[in-house]
Amino acid sequence: MKTLRALFLRLVCAGFLAAAPAVAEVAQEAAGATPFTRDQLLSNLTRKLSEQFSLDGDLQLELIRPWASPARVARTWELQVLEFPSVPAASMMVRCRILADAVAIAEATFVVRAQLWRDAWVARQPITAGATFDPAALETRRVDLFRDRDVLPAAVGDRSYIFARAVAAGRLMTWRDIARRPLVKKGDLVEVSAVDGLLAVTMKALAMENGAQGDTVTVRNPESRKDFAAMVIDENRVQVRF
Repeated sequence: MKTLRALFLRLVCAGFLAAAPAVAEVAQEAAGATPFTRDQLLSNLTRKLSEQFSLDGDLQLELIRPWASPARVARTWELQVLEFPSVPAASMMVRCRILADAVAIAEATFVVRAQLWRDAWVARQPITAGATFDPAALETRRVDLFRDRDVLPAAVGDRSYIFARAVAAGRLMTWRDIARRPLVKKGDLVEVSAVDGLLAVTMKALAMENGAQGDTVTVRNPESRKDFAAMVIDENRVQVRF
């Protein structure tokens, strides 16, 4: 470091550098200090917004307003979010504090334009209402979930779902296009397991409504005509716990 400083002093004396402050600044940078760049700002904002809202997908941000980086360098930079937006959206305001070497140097509100890219399902062929969900009938397309909020992500969907309505080929699938496949249907006779600790009793009952796995449905005892609630556990099987 002494050799480096001596070199800069010689350059100043020779007129190659204007003044001694420039020597100090270059020496500071040489010691590991760096400026806080626009890329660092966006990277920090992206990470903090993704963590705050548990976003699943590729979040991309763009500053809407001009921003000048701090006129100094530091060994460590930190961005603290003082106020998050209430919900993630295509346009957000985020109030932040910038720290240089653990010292707060600025507070600012950043207005960002956001995109959340993720694969979504598209109908490869015409879909028939009531058919079991079949990924072979679909293909994926990269979409911005902030623009197409109701689209169905490609991570969702298995044979526990059905297509709830007809869908034309080439159309993006939405959450309204699928439903959980009912394992219990209204009017069907189902097996009821009544469980109390280690004791289990089975009986037959009439389903009074449709229900998918995990749903609570009303069933009726055909002898007493009394209705009670039970949880759907399998095809035509429900369970009551005491």
